[in-house]
Formats: sequence, structure tokens, C-alpha cells
Amino acid sequence: MRGNLNRLDINDVLIVKELIRNPRISDNQIGRKTGIPVRTVNRKRKRMEELELIRYYAQLDMGTHGTGQLLSRHLYLISFKLGITQETLIREIHEERNVRTVFTELIYESHLAEIDGHTSLVMIIEGRTDDEINAGFNSRIVPSLQKNHGKDSIVNVSTIRLGPSIRLFHNYIPMVNMKKGYLKDNWRNDAIFPR
Repeated sequence: MRGNLNRLDINDVLIVKELIRNPRISDNQIGRKTGIPVRTVNRKRKRMEELELIRYYAQLDMGTHGTGQLLSRHLYLISFKLGITQETLIREIHEERNVRTVFTELIYESHLAEIDGHTSLVMIIEGRTDDEINAGFNSRIVPSLQKNHGKDSIVNVSTIRLGPSIRLFHNYIPMVNMKKGYLKDNWRNDAIFPR
């Protein structure tokens, strides 16, 4: 039920922009700022939440400019042998008990992917050091993947050491337009996506 069925109208866009600016904003505040009646704001917000068009996240900066606990971050590209499908990986994610334990500790972000015809995973893994990331990947993540898909299931792994994040979710440029966890008040509405 995606695509054209869930197009945003002008009021949806105005509501979403206020939520991007401050995800904790009340429907009353959105109504005051946009001129949209509060009941309409409430109805449209609930609809977008039910359709999972909007989601709310909190990010704790554990890097150099945050808590200083996790100072290194690597991007891993993991390609599986032919025959392993994205559906297989999705089923594994739902059934894997380590999803709530080991993987939460190690994996900052992950995505399903396709690389040269192979079903793949893209993972951003955090750790105190580069060596800790490498050890966690090889001693905890790889064995779990091999347990689910076989010892020969991984055909290629590439890794890239990452620096600081520049842009997140289209709109958030922490070093430019954020202060105290929110978009800066002077960040123009026409600079917020969607338009």
C-alpha cells in the first residue's frame, strides 16, 4: 500500500516539516505554527504514523564529540553466495535471538543490499578501536551469519573506515543546522525536505 496511494498533500508536508524540526512537538503547537486546525493535525499525524510514513528515532552520539565511548566506525559490505535471498535474510532477522543482544551492541545501522547479483548486507559497526570492530565482526557477527546460512555462505567482505556523519535523513546536518538535538530555529522551512 505504498506509492501514489500515500502521496502527501500540502498540509501533510507542513506537518512533517514541523516534526522534522522537532519530533516532540505537540499537535497544538503544529496547528499554531501552520494554521492547520488541531483536529486535522491530529488525524493526519495518526494516519502517517499508522501507515509508517513517519517514524521517530533518538540518536545518542557515542563518538568523539559525544560520550567518547565508541571512537571508530566501519562500513561493511557482506555478499552472500548465490541462492541466498533477501527474504531469507529478513526471516533470519525476525527469528535471530542475537538481534536484541550482540547485534544491538555492535551494529549502528544495517541495510539489505544487492552487489553484483548477490544478496548482501551493509552494516555500520561501531567500537572503541578499529581492532575491536574487526574482532567483534569476526568473532560474533560472522559466526552468527554462518550458523544461519552455512560455513560457505559469505563470498566477499569489503570494509571502509568511516569519519563523522555529515547528513542524516535528508535534513539533518549536525555540524551545520542542529543545536541541542533539534534543527536550529533559523533553518528555513524551504530547506527542509520534502518540498
